[in-house]
Amino acid sequence: MNFAFATKFAKMYFLTIVALIVLVYIGTRFFTHIDLALYGYMVGTIVFIGGFFYRFIAWAERPPTKLIIKKGIKLLYRRSTPQTSVEHLATYRFIWNRGVYRWTQHVLLGWGCILSACVTFPLVFGWMYFTMEDNGTYTVVGFGLDIMRVKADGWIAFLFYNALNITAFMVIAGVCMALYRRIKNMQARAEQTFVYDFLPLYLLLFISITGLLLTFSNIVLHGWGHPVMTLIHQWSVILTLIYLPFGKLAHIPIRPLSVFAKNYREHYGEQEMKACKVCGTGFVSVEQSDDVIQVLKQNEIEFAMTEGFHLAELCLPCRRKYRMSRFAGVATHNIKAKEANQNAKG
Repeated sequence: MNFAFATKFAKMYFLTIVALIVLVYIGTRFFTHIDLALYGYMVGTIVFIGGFFYRFIAWAERPPTKLIIKKGIKLLYRRSTPQTSVEHLATYRFIWNRGVYRWTQHVLLGWGCILSACVTFPLVFGWMYFTMEDNGTYTVVGFGLDIMRVKADGWIAFLFYNALNITAFMVIAGVCMALYRRIKNMQARAEQTFVYDFLPLYLLLFISITGLLLTFSNIVLHGWGHPVMTLIHQWSVILTLIYLPFGKLAHIPIRPLSVFAKNYREHYGEQEMKACKVCGTGFVSVEQSDDVIQVLKQNEIEFAMTEGFHLAELCLPCRRKYRMSRFAGVATHNIKAKEANQNAKG
């Protein structure tokens, strides 16, 4: 079977799509409960998966990423992995250290998108749907099995009806906070670009607003304009899904790999530390320093200095001083005085 595909990644993508079709076949009770109104979302999701494979492969094939993934898999069963996963993927504690405002913004955006996906994709692929009983109750069906029955006028049903409306308000609030920060924060204004930083926010904002307009059309306008708004909302979602793997939003599906990087730093940081060749301060693990040197060699980048050490064997302050010495002609890296912000945190 390996000879039937151009690359192993092409085979992985093919097998992923086949597995997805099998799950749809099972979840829809042999294709008998497919909602054709959601067909466009299904096609857009399949295209997104292809784009994500392309982007992930291009990123994962780089020597540094390949090394982190390879060693991260081996360290996946560390005792700290559950805690790290919660902090990086659920509570965003690493952003809390940057400020409550940014943390709140990321929680609203992150969980708004995640919960929306958890609702949308099962409906799109027919893994979950609802049937109405004569006695005023809904039956929640998952993968062809009756999971639970809820009263049509109960609070659980209300949450089911309005799940996407709630997440839309979360995303709108998070986007507004992000836009405000990007307009007011001087550092953000200096670094940002429209296509990379603003366009993803506008896309999320447009999706959320058009989704809320669908509810507004149904409840307030009694269905007026609903068919047109449905198409506008659907196309906005499809275009965003196609764009997602190639823009800033790509970090959302790739984010779980941050657990690998954290495990890598913690595991080897508990072992022997690398002493700076100039000041003798332990600044990184020996394993990480050796890996950096090896990766640079694979890319044919040599930072071996005439003094007999590699640039990656210097701590950051000494590395900056050494670079300065190459321009000034003075051995500034041998000056014992510390930088004013050498011990700064954050």
